[in-house]
Amino acid sequence: MPTARRIASRRTGFQFAPLSAALLLALPALAQEAPKLESVTVTAERRAENIKDVPSSVSTISGEVLDVLNSSGQDVRVLSGRVPSLNIESSFGRAFPRFYIRGYGNTDFRLNASQPVSLIYDDVVQENPILKGFPAFDLERIEVLAGPQGTLFGRNTPAGVVKFNSVRPSQKQEGYFSGSVGSDSAVNLEGAFNLPLTGAWSARVSALAQRRDDWVSNTQSTGTQDLEGYRDRAVRLQALYEPSKDFSALFNVHNRDLSGSARLFRANIIRPGSNGLVDGFDPDKVSIDGINEQTLSNTGGSVRLKFGLPGMALYSITGYETLSSFSRGDVDGGFGAGPAAEPAPIPFPSETADALRDHRQVSQEFRLESATDAPLQWQTGLYFFNEKYRMLSSGYDSTAAGNPKISQTETTQENKAWAAFGSLSYAVSPRLKLRGGLRYTHDKKELGTAPDASLNTANGLAMDTSDSKTNWDASATYALTPDVNVYARVATGFRGASIQPASAFAPMSSAAPETNTSYEAGVKADLFDRRARLSASVFRYTVKDQQLTAVGGTDNANILVSAKKSQGQGVEMNLTAYLTDNLLLGLSGSYNHTKIKDGNLQVFGCGGGCTVTDPAGTVAGSYNIDGNPLPNAPKWIGNINLRYSVPTATGEWYVFTDWSYRSKVNFFLYESKEFTGKSLLEGGVRLGYIWGNGKYEAAVFGRNITDKVVATGAIDFNNLTGFINEPRTWGASFKATF
Repeated sequence: MPTARRIASRRTGFQFAPLSAALLLALPALAQEAPKLESVTVTAERRAENIKDVPSSVSTISGEVLDVLNSSGQDVRVLSGRVPSLNIESSFGRAFPRFYIRGYGNTDFRLNASQPVSLIYDDVVQENPILKGFPAFDLERIEVLAGPQGTLFGRNTPAGVVKFNSVRPSQKQEGYFSGSVGSDSAVNLEGAFNLPLTGAWSARVSALAQRRDDWVSNTQSTGTQDLEGYRDRAVRLQALYEPSKDFSALFNVHNRDLSGSARLFRANIIRPGSNGLVDGFDPDKVSIDGINEQTLSNTGGSVRLKFGLPGMALYSITGYETLSSFSRGDVDGGFGAGPAAEPAPIPFPSETADALRDHRQVSQEFRLESATDAPLQWQTGLYFFNEKYRMLSSGYDSTAAGNPKISQTETTQENKAWAAFGSLSYAVSPRLKLRGGLRYTHDKKELGTAPDASLNTANGLAMDTSDSKTNWDASATYALTPDVNVYARVATGFRGASIQPASAFAPMSSAAPETNTSYEAGVKADLFDRRARLSASVFRYTVKDQQLTAVGGTDNANILVSAKKSQGQGVEMNLTAYLTDNLLLGLSGSYNHTKIKDGNLQVFGCGGGCTVTDPAGTVAGSYNIDGNPLPNAPKWIGNINLRYSVPTATGEWYVFTDWSYRSKVNFFLYESKEFTGKSLLEGGVRLGYIWGNGKYEAAVFGRNITDKVVATGAIDFNNLTGFINEPRTWGASFKATF
């Protein structure tokens, strides 16, 4: 019979930092015989260490929690709200996720958009936003590091870093298979096999296959008829050569292929004068005349080498990524235009596509670190990055037979960067440890657009940027007791300059580098003989020259603007605790208050139909956004997990429920009644049985079990068009380990 202690590793994926010490008073008394939580090891500082000893806000997701979230086949957006201050959204569907940490992110939908949250997959940065959507499967853990992270992880991390760490090959022959079926003929298959090879070689094969049938029908006879289905496949091959403790080589090759629906836009679904959906809204129906389709292919690889040297270790990380993507949608979200439009009104039709071609990303890092037990520890290194690609932006005539292409713009961009970095940590005493780091980065971009008579060439068609920046951080950790640490940290970060190409509606635009300075303090604790883990942090950051994107509006543009300053401040909390032997609680929450501070910054409001609540600007149709919150920045995020188990003579029954909440968000830079997304509470439940000493598991599950339907984003240049969250799903799953 699997005891609670033996299966603890399956349960404790919901390990986070941080949490308010005041919650100690709210904890119920824990049974003395309750099982202990396992230690959580992270690499937030590029070294493996206990999460309690890291002087910054770090959250992790792993184990059973990750299995539960992945069971219904959702993409990486399912991680949104699962840890404090993390929000993820997309106007491209399963491709191009946009990450926000502590309310700080970027709404830009262009294929060359940069983001202030960086995704690191197996130690290799995924710079292009399309790369950030690679599925999360066969992972040891996911780490969410609040920013800035400019010293050890570099540019474009002022808001933070999300790290995916795959399970590595080993000499142990083992593996697992997991499969589920659900609503709308959804199928989710995942598996991995670890294979010891001859000598010092071992290998691991990991694979994922997801599909769902279309569940939305088009009421029109033209355009794509059935929508919201997908076919998503990914595979990862790893080979590890480890002849001794002084040398190892880890090779990684991975691929993803995605096909199906792009984001489905729905015309006039927002009720005028409110942010609610119109009466009688049917999520299973649309009325469009455009084509909706999406394809994506991504192949990459990496080589990670470790050389043991006297008193130190040398690491080399070489990464390569290439991808090709195409996404086409009926952006106006309806049928026709003018008086005959459905659902009226639709001022003008809009059907567009974006494609990424000839993409190539190469990165190289050399890092040397100390490998002794001395009080002084150090690491230093060099980093090189090069990325180039071609973007195609096309327009189509939805009102003509066959939806012919009527325009196409081609833009190329190349980005080169290099950096030198170093950090020190010193144990002043057994209780006090100081850390500090420095990084110099040079970042250069070159963008050019092919001449086209339809483009607005007021600012030209080509532009280069070249920026250099030095970032630093300093922190201290003090052990109040062997189980309770307090810390304080000051850090800076920056995002390189950005360029957006000219379009038919707007000239080329650019934004200078943005910089961020953050102050943070917190407490981390293992309590009740490791039967509970708590942590808490308070923070305040200031971004100067923040790059913002004014999208849509009366001029249907995508223009980069800079806010003189924006600020964010708040608190974060986490708790993991065995309330009884058989009841495990995971609780997290955050409060983020963000504000744009620029009295001269004005943007255009919506194209019509919305009620803007900001003061009017100096130009007709514009509005002053000083004092507005950052877009897609919820003030409140909360998550709770509860797992109750009932041991039997042959196994264990359990019920697992998880609920995630985010408060309302502002979709755009200006504020309006219609384009403020409602608060969203989504819940899941899972009832299962584990047997065979933990080797087998069968379960039934539900996601979004209350069938909550809200607008999670909008298009504002045309009409009250929006898109909605994922539908309710029921299903069954089976998992076997061997």
